[in-house]
Amino acid sequence: MYSVIIIDDEPWAIKGIRNAFDWSKYGFEITGQFTSVHKAFEFICEECPDLVFTDIRMPEISGLDLMKMTKEKGLDVDFVVVSGFAEFAYAQEAIRYGALDYFLKPIDIEMADSLIEKLASHFAAKRSNRNNLLLEALLSADKNELSRLTRFFDCSSEDEHYRALILYAKHDRTGSRKIINGRHTLEIELGSRKTLYILKSGQIAELADQLIGPDIKAAGISSISNNGREFARLIKESDLAASKVFLNEEEKGIFEYEQKLDMVKPFIDSISSIIKEKQFEALDAAFSRLKYDFSQHNAGMGEVVYLWNQVVSVLLASFYGELRDMELDFLNYSELKERFENFDSLCSFLYDVLQYIRQLNRQSANEGDIHSYFAQMVKYIDNHYSSKLYLKDLSTKFFLNQVYCCQLFKKNLGKTFSEYVTELRINKASELLKHTELSVEEVAIKVGFTDYYYFNKVFKKSSGITPAKYRKS
Repeated sequence: MYSVIIIDDEPWAIKGIRNAFDWSKYGFEITGQFTSVHKAFEFICEECPDLVFTDIRMPEISGLDLMKMTKEKGLDVDFVVVSGFAEFAYAQEAIRYGALDYFLKPIDIEMADSLIEKLASHFAAKRSNRNNLLLEALLSADKNELSRLTRFFDCSSEDEHYRALILYAKHDRTGSRKIINGRHTLEIELGSRKTLYILKSGQIAELADQLIGPDIKAAGISSISNNGREFARLIKESDLAASKVFLNEEEKGIFEYEQKLDMVKPFIDSISSIIKEKQFEALDAAFSRLKYDFSQHNAGMGEVVYLWNQVVSVLLASFYGELRDMELDFLNYSELKERFENFDSLCSFLYDVLQYIRQLNRQSANEGDIHSYFAQMVKYIDNHYSSKLYLKDLSTKFFLNQVYCCQLFKKNLGKTFSEYVTELRINKASELLKHTELSVEEVAIKVGFTDYYYFNKVFKKSSGITPAKYRKS
């Protein structure tokens, strides 16, 4: 939530401002009320609230002076000025000094909703832009940009150790209370349900109680590093750890990043050997053991990535002619989560590929039916690109074998299913970035990306620049 403080030398005026707005509805929380400007300024310097409602004329320090003092401190705090009718000229001057808005006492209740809605839109856009800039600075290890954007690293010594933490919430958290409250925590929203935190390493134990709650789907924690250039690695590790729920949606909690590849690699290599030697009769038993083996060794998303890429490598090497038009690409963890709903659906797809190889000459539907169903599927995708789309679900919906669907996309459209959906979404996103005032995060959600971090990577890969830079250009 956005923190708000109210300053006025008249207690009744503070009460009037407090009662005039539906603060929580628009994502605001009143964290301080002051009749003393000196005490209010101390609070601002210590807590750096998002928004200050201040009277313009007060006995100790005027609202204008308070704005100047705050800006001189380099604090990123916005102001709304309260004035009496006779002080209208002061209010105009406050706007020139950067105040977001002003209103007259007493507050016109009929105008309250429109004012706070306007303020909420301002902070949403500001937050989205800050998230984007912070993420880019962390990934590029740009110390100068990080210092400009946040005071989080100001007091850090060379011996400071950091960890990255990523939270996935079950529901959209827009306007909700922060799950982690901490003055020494750097928070970056990566989507309506995904939040990144950079933590000083000693904070993990004290935050454990805050993390476990009904709203949390998963939390992933990285290894520890004191190298300020390794934030990209820490962020990836925390996301891999949080992605543990891809294997088992019922499991929840805080997952620490750890590699388990040595434990499951022999089993994965045995599946590769079965494929190479075309021992298809052994595949049923191998795949029925797959989930059990991963569960027994507490494997994570890193091991899922290895499984997928290892099996794809062997399949293409052994059956390239039969599979060259299928959607068998080497994928990272983000791409796997985007393509498959969970570990079961990934295993099901690989098993279907192998079954397809065994039954190449057995087609249950004639060509006319197949192409008709495929055309209906493409039309459905064009109209529902903003929804979650999985090839397995679509193939069932339109009576097609999901493996054969891969061939149809390549044969008829010249691209894979994932490439087609991604291109469609990126084209729509480009239009929205050009022609609307929606924030980058809102654009991502509107075209079907719930994960802003992933949308940023996909857009840059497709367009050569980030969404924010694309809009500026």
